[in-house]
Amino acid sequence: MRFFEVAWLGVLCSMLASAGAEEKSKRALPHIVVILADDLGWGDLQCYQEDSKIPTPRLDRLAAEGMRFTDAHTPSSVCTPTRYTLLTGRYCWRTSLEKGVLDGFGPPLIESEVTLASILKEKGYRTACVGKWHLGMQWHSIEGEPIGRRGPQRFRSGEGVDFEREINGGPNDVGFDFYFGISASLDMSPYLYLVDGRVEKLPTEWHEEIKGTDFLNGVPGVKAPGFAVEDVLERFGIEAVKVIESHNPKDAPLFLYLPLNSPHLPVAPAGIAEGMSEAGLYGDFVWETDHTVGRVLDALAAKGMEEDTLVLFTSDNGGLWHWWDFRAADDGGKVPFTKRGQYVKDFGHQSNADWRGTKADIYEGGHRVPFLVRWPAVVEPGQVSDSLVELTDVYATVLDILGLDNTDPISGQDSFSFLPTLEGKKTATRPFSVHHSLRGMFALREEGWKLIEGRGSGGFTRPRGAESFEGGPEGQLYDLSTDFQETTNLWERERDQVKEMRNRLEQIRETSARRVAGLED
Repeated sequence: MRFFEVAWLGVLCSMLASAGAEEKSKRALPHIVVILADDLGWGDLQCYQEDSKIPTPRLDRLAAEGMRFTDAHTPSSVCTPTRYTLLTGRYCWRTSLEKGVLDGFGPPLIESEVTLASILKEKGYRTACVGKWHLGMQWHSIEGEPIGRRGPQRFRSGEGVDFEREINGGPNDVGFDFYFGISASLDMSPYLYLVDGRVEKLPTEWHEEIKGTDFLNGVPGVKAPGFAVEDVLERFGIEAVKVIESHNPKDAPLFLYLPLNSPHLPVAPAGIAEGMSEAGLYGDFVWETDHTVGRVLDALAAKGMEEDTLVLFTSDNGGLWHWWDFRAADDGGKVPFTKRGQYVKDFGHQSNADWRGTKADIYEGGHRVPFLVRWPAVVEPGQVSDSLVELTDVYATVLDILGLDNTDPISGQDSFSFLPTLEGKKTATRPFSVHHSLRGMFALREEGWKLIEGRGSGGFTRPRGAESFEGGPEGQLYDLSTDFQETTNLWERERDQVKEMRNRLEQIRETSARRVAGLED
């Protein structure tokens, strides 16, 4: 072979290798699907609690095909703050929302923050959000005035709102190319679907309140024709599948954020779910949640995207033990159970397993959640990790996957990457965890210790706060390594531990979690 032929062959091989490396680099960016259940408890899934009365075959399979985290937590025990933190990597109590949640007409909570969606969009991802937003968007009155934050009053009905006007400040303005969903929870007005910045149908009807069960049935408010709470979960599944089916993986990677409305009240499973569990309507609703996840997984497989997709499934807070069966009564099924824990008593199912507390509480049942990650290209199947993680950490993990350093001074300041755990290189990446209750009570978890700044649950479980106590310690300290149900308060006995952890919590509040951990200057 002549010299120039050898040289040309070398150049050709180099070009092919370069093209191959470039193609491999493109393939290295995974599709990302984040599915967020609403009020799903740690013990609802059978892969977390074997004696769960609810079949969850698709989620159990997801766990078997990936990694199941047993010590995963939400930053808040209620939904709006968790959703904010998931997308920004920043604790929500650093914003103007220091406790509670937004209603369906709250203004945008995300303002100048960088989000997962905006980062991924900049990196060439197609970004889509389908589901319950609950992070505020800018509505206007008929007179053209922007609608502000609600005060101490109940959730607003939507009277006087200009529904023909474009809505700003929602998903499309924080990095999502496409949005389909509802503005907040289904016990809040408006009862309608949104497509990008417009309502799908004008709300020309009225959703009635049934006296005595408004928490279940939702506040009275405006409703679009044909809108029914029983149809919402199924519609979310349909729209999510459409996003996947319409995607061309050769053009760009996909980021799909799918915040579901289930199994949050109102407990409203579709007819397909009836009788599919041994835990009543709530169990049927969880089964339908599992079924919806299965539809998304099947769509990924049918599209040939399964191997290159990171699927993360979790919940926005712990399960709700206070619940009502609204179909069993003769008057239309709107009579609530009057006894707390009736669900547990009747069906022998514990939504939060043996963890103390419920949604909204500072106790483990309020913020310890299922957390599953499947990524066939990277994560070995069948793994169980006891690493401490928060939903806060999704932000830093995605940046780590993209090979990016966090340079934003606001977003990501409380987020730690768990990519090393997924890769099997390191089991612990987060040194501590910060929790926050509905009423604004803080807790710090460090190794086996958990310090709670205050008395009571800080949420739904009574006693709720210091006003219920006379004398005694001002806070709570538990050794979760020996007392996982948080029954023995060691506040008075372990004063040095209390002092050290209180100082650390204050440092986190004053700076950032990453700075206190020594990861930032």
